[in-house]
Amino acid sequence: MIRAIVGANWGDEGKGKITDMCADQSDIVVRFQGGANAGHTIINEHGRFALHQLPSGVFHEHITNVIANGVALNVDSLMKEMKTIEDAGIKFNLLISERAQVLMPHHVLMDTYEEERLGDKKFGSTKSGIAPFYSDKYSKVGIQVWELYNKEMLKEKLQGLYEKINIQFKYLYNKPEIDYMEVYETLCQYAEAIKDRVADTSAFLRKAIKEGKNVLFEGQLGALKDTDHGIYPYVTSSSTLAGYASVGAGVPPYAIDNIVAITKAYSSAVGEGPFVSELFGEEADELRRKGGDKGEFGATTGRPRRVGYFDAVATRYGCEVQGATEVCMTCLDVLSYMDTLHICTGYEYEGKVYTDFLTTDKLYKAKPVYETLPGWKCDIRGIKNYDELPKEAKAYVEFIEKQLGVKISMVSNGPGRHEILYR
Repeated sequence: MIRAIVGANWGDEGKGKITDMCADQSDIVVRFQGGANAGHTIINEHGRFALHQLPSGVFHEHITNVIANGVALNVDSLMKEMKTIEDAGIKFNLLISERAQVLMPHHVLMDTYEEERLGDKKFGSTKSGIAPFYSDKYSKVGIQVWELYNKEMLKEKLQGLYEKINIQFKYLYNKPEIDYMEVYETLCQYAEAIKDRVADTSAFLRKAIKEGKNVLFEGQLGALKDTDHGIYPYVTSSSTLAGYASVGAGVPPYAIDNIVAITKAYSSAVGEGPFVSELFGEEADELRRKGGDKGEFGATTGRPRRVGYFDAVATRYGCEVQGATEVCMTCLDVLSYMDTLHICTGYEYEGKVYTDFLTTDKLYKAKPVYETLPGWKCDIRGIKNYDELPKEAKAYVEFIEKQLGVKISMVSNGPGRHEILYR
């Protein structure tokens, strides 16, 4: 099976847990887009981990993990992350694409300086350098991994690159200039650190698919943060869709035959942008405290997540653009404290109710239209079979399934790897 696990919403849906769980049946797990700007929290027999660049298959020794060409490769961050896993006594296999592009020191600085310059108009960036990275990539001035090993060409390229960057740093941001030779030395260290893991991962994956291997593509963030189809401009700088896996990993698009879209039983998001069903005040604080394993706080940033009622309009849209063949709902147990459950089934905008996802300007002005269902008011952690859930919990899942038009095949009722109910 060639499967993609992707987010239906704003990210933070619980993809890491599901990827870690599904990895049991996989030979290869692939990261195909994004960088260290988001994370997956995974809880298993080894402990609690926040992965930012490593594929979630690293906890299974039989799996080959791949960082593919579409990833923004932050080598410094990756090495620290690998050390954390190794210090926990975990052995893993990892290949890094020779065509992956390297996130540079100036990308993080530029990201930080630009958010400072924008002030109140900032995008809510994680300041991980992702937007400047992809800007350089598509301007064709980025550094691919293979270039790290062509020292003279690398040095010449950096010299030309930093002539332009230093003008921007000096005159736009009023910040210190960068010595390109210091960057060169850093990149030489990066090259040495990863050299034993660099490979033609696209050829490796195509061969594996022809041989009938089970491959799992792991998405970062969610559909509503996609550059083209998300809440632009409050999006990430790469495609978060399953369809991008063929580009970001170099495999045929028709090879992917199973797409699992992950959604929480409520809504959560980090960063700026419209959020129609968002809660505020004590109501939001309580859901944030109850949420996830240790509350709703970003795995990468630590920022409090914005939370709200389940948005069926946004999630249906997310499932459709992802091409979901099935849905996994996570964190159902979090809602056990609620007397009444609200599901956003439409957006009221200028006197009309819409059931299709709207553009950013309209989302800011839209009001949620809610359907109300009774809560179940009991702890559902520890329940092993879906049929044993309270009837109100099953009614909630099944109402949402009807709204989405895609089967909810899995329901998570706890943060652990095996706290999952199959339907």
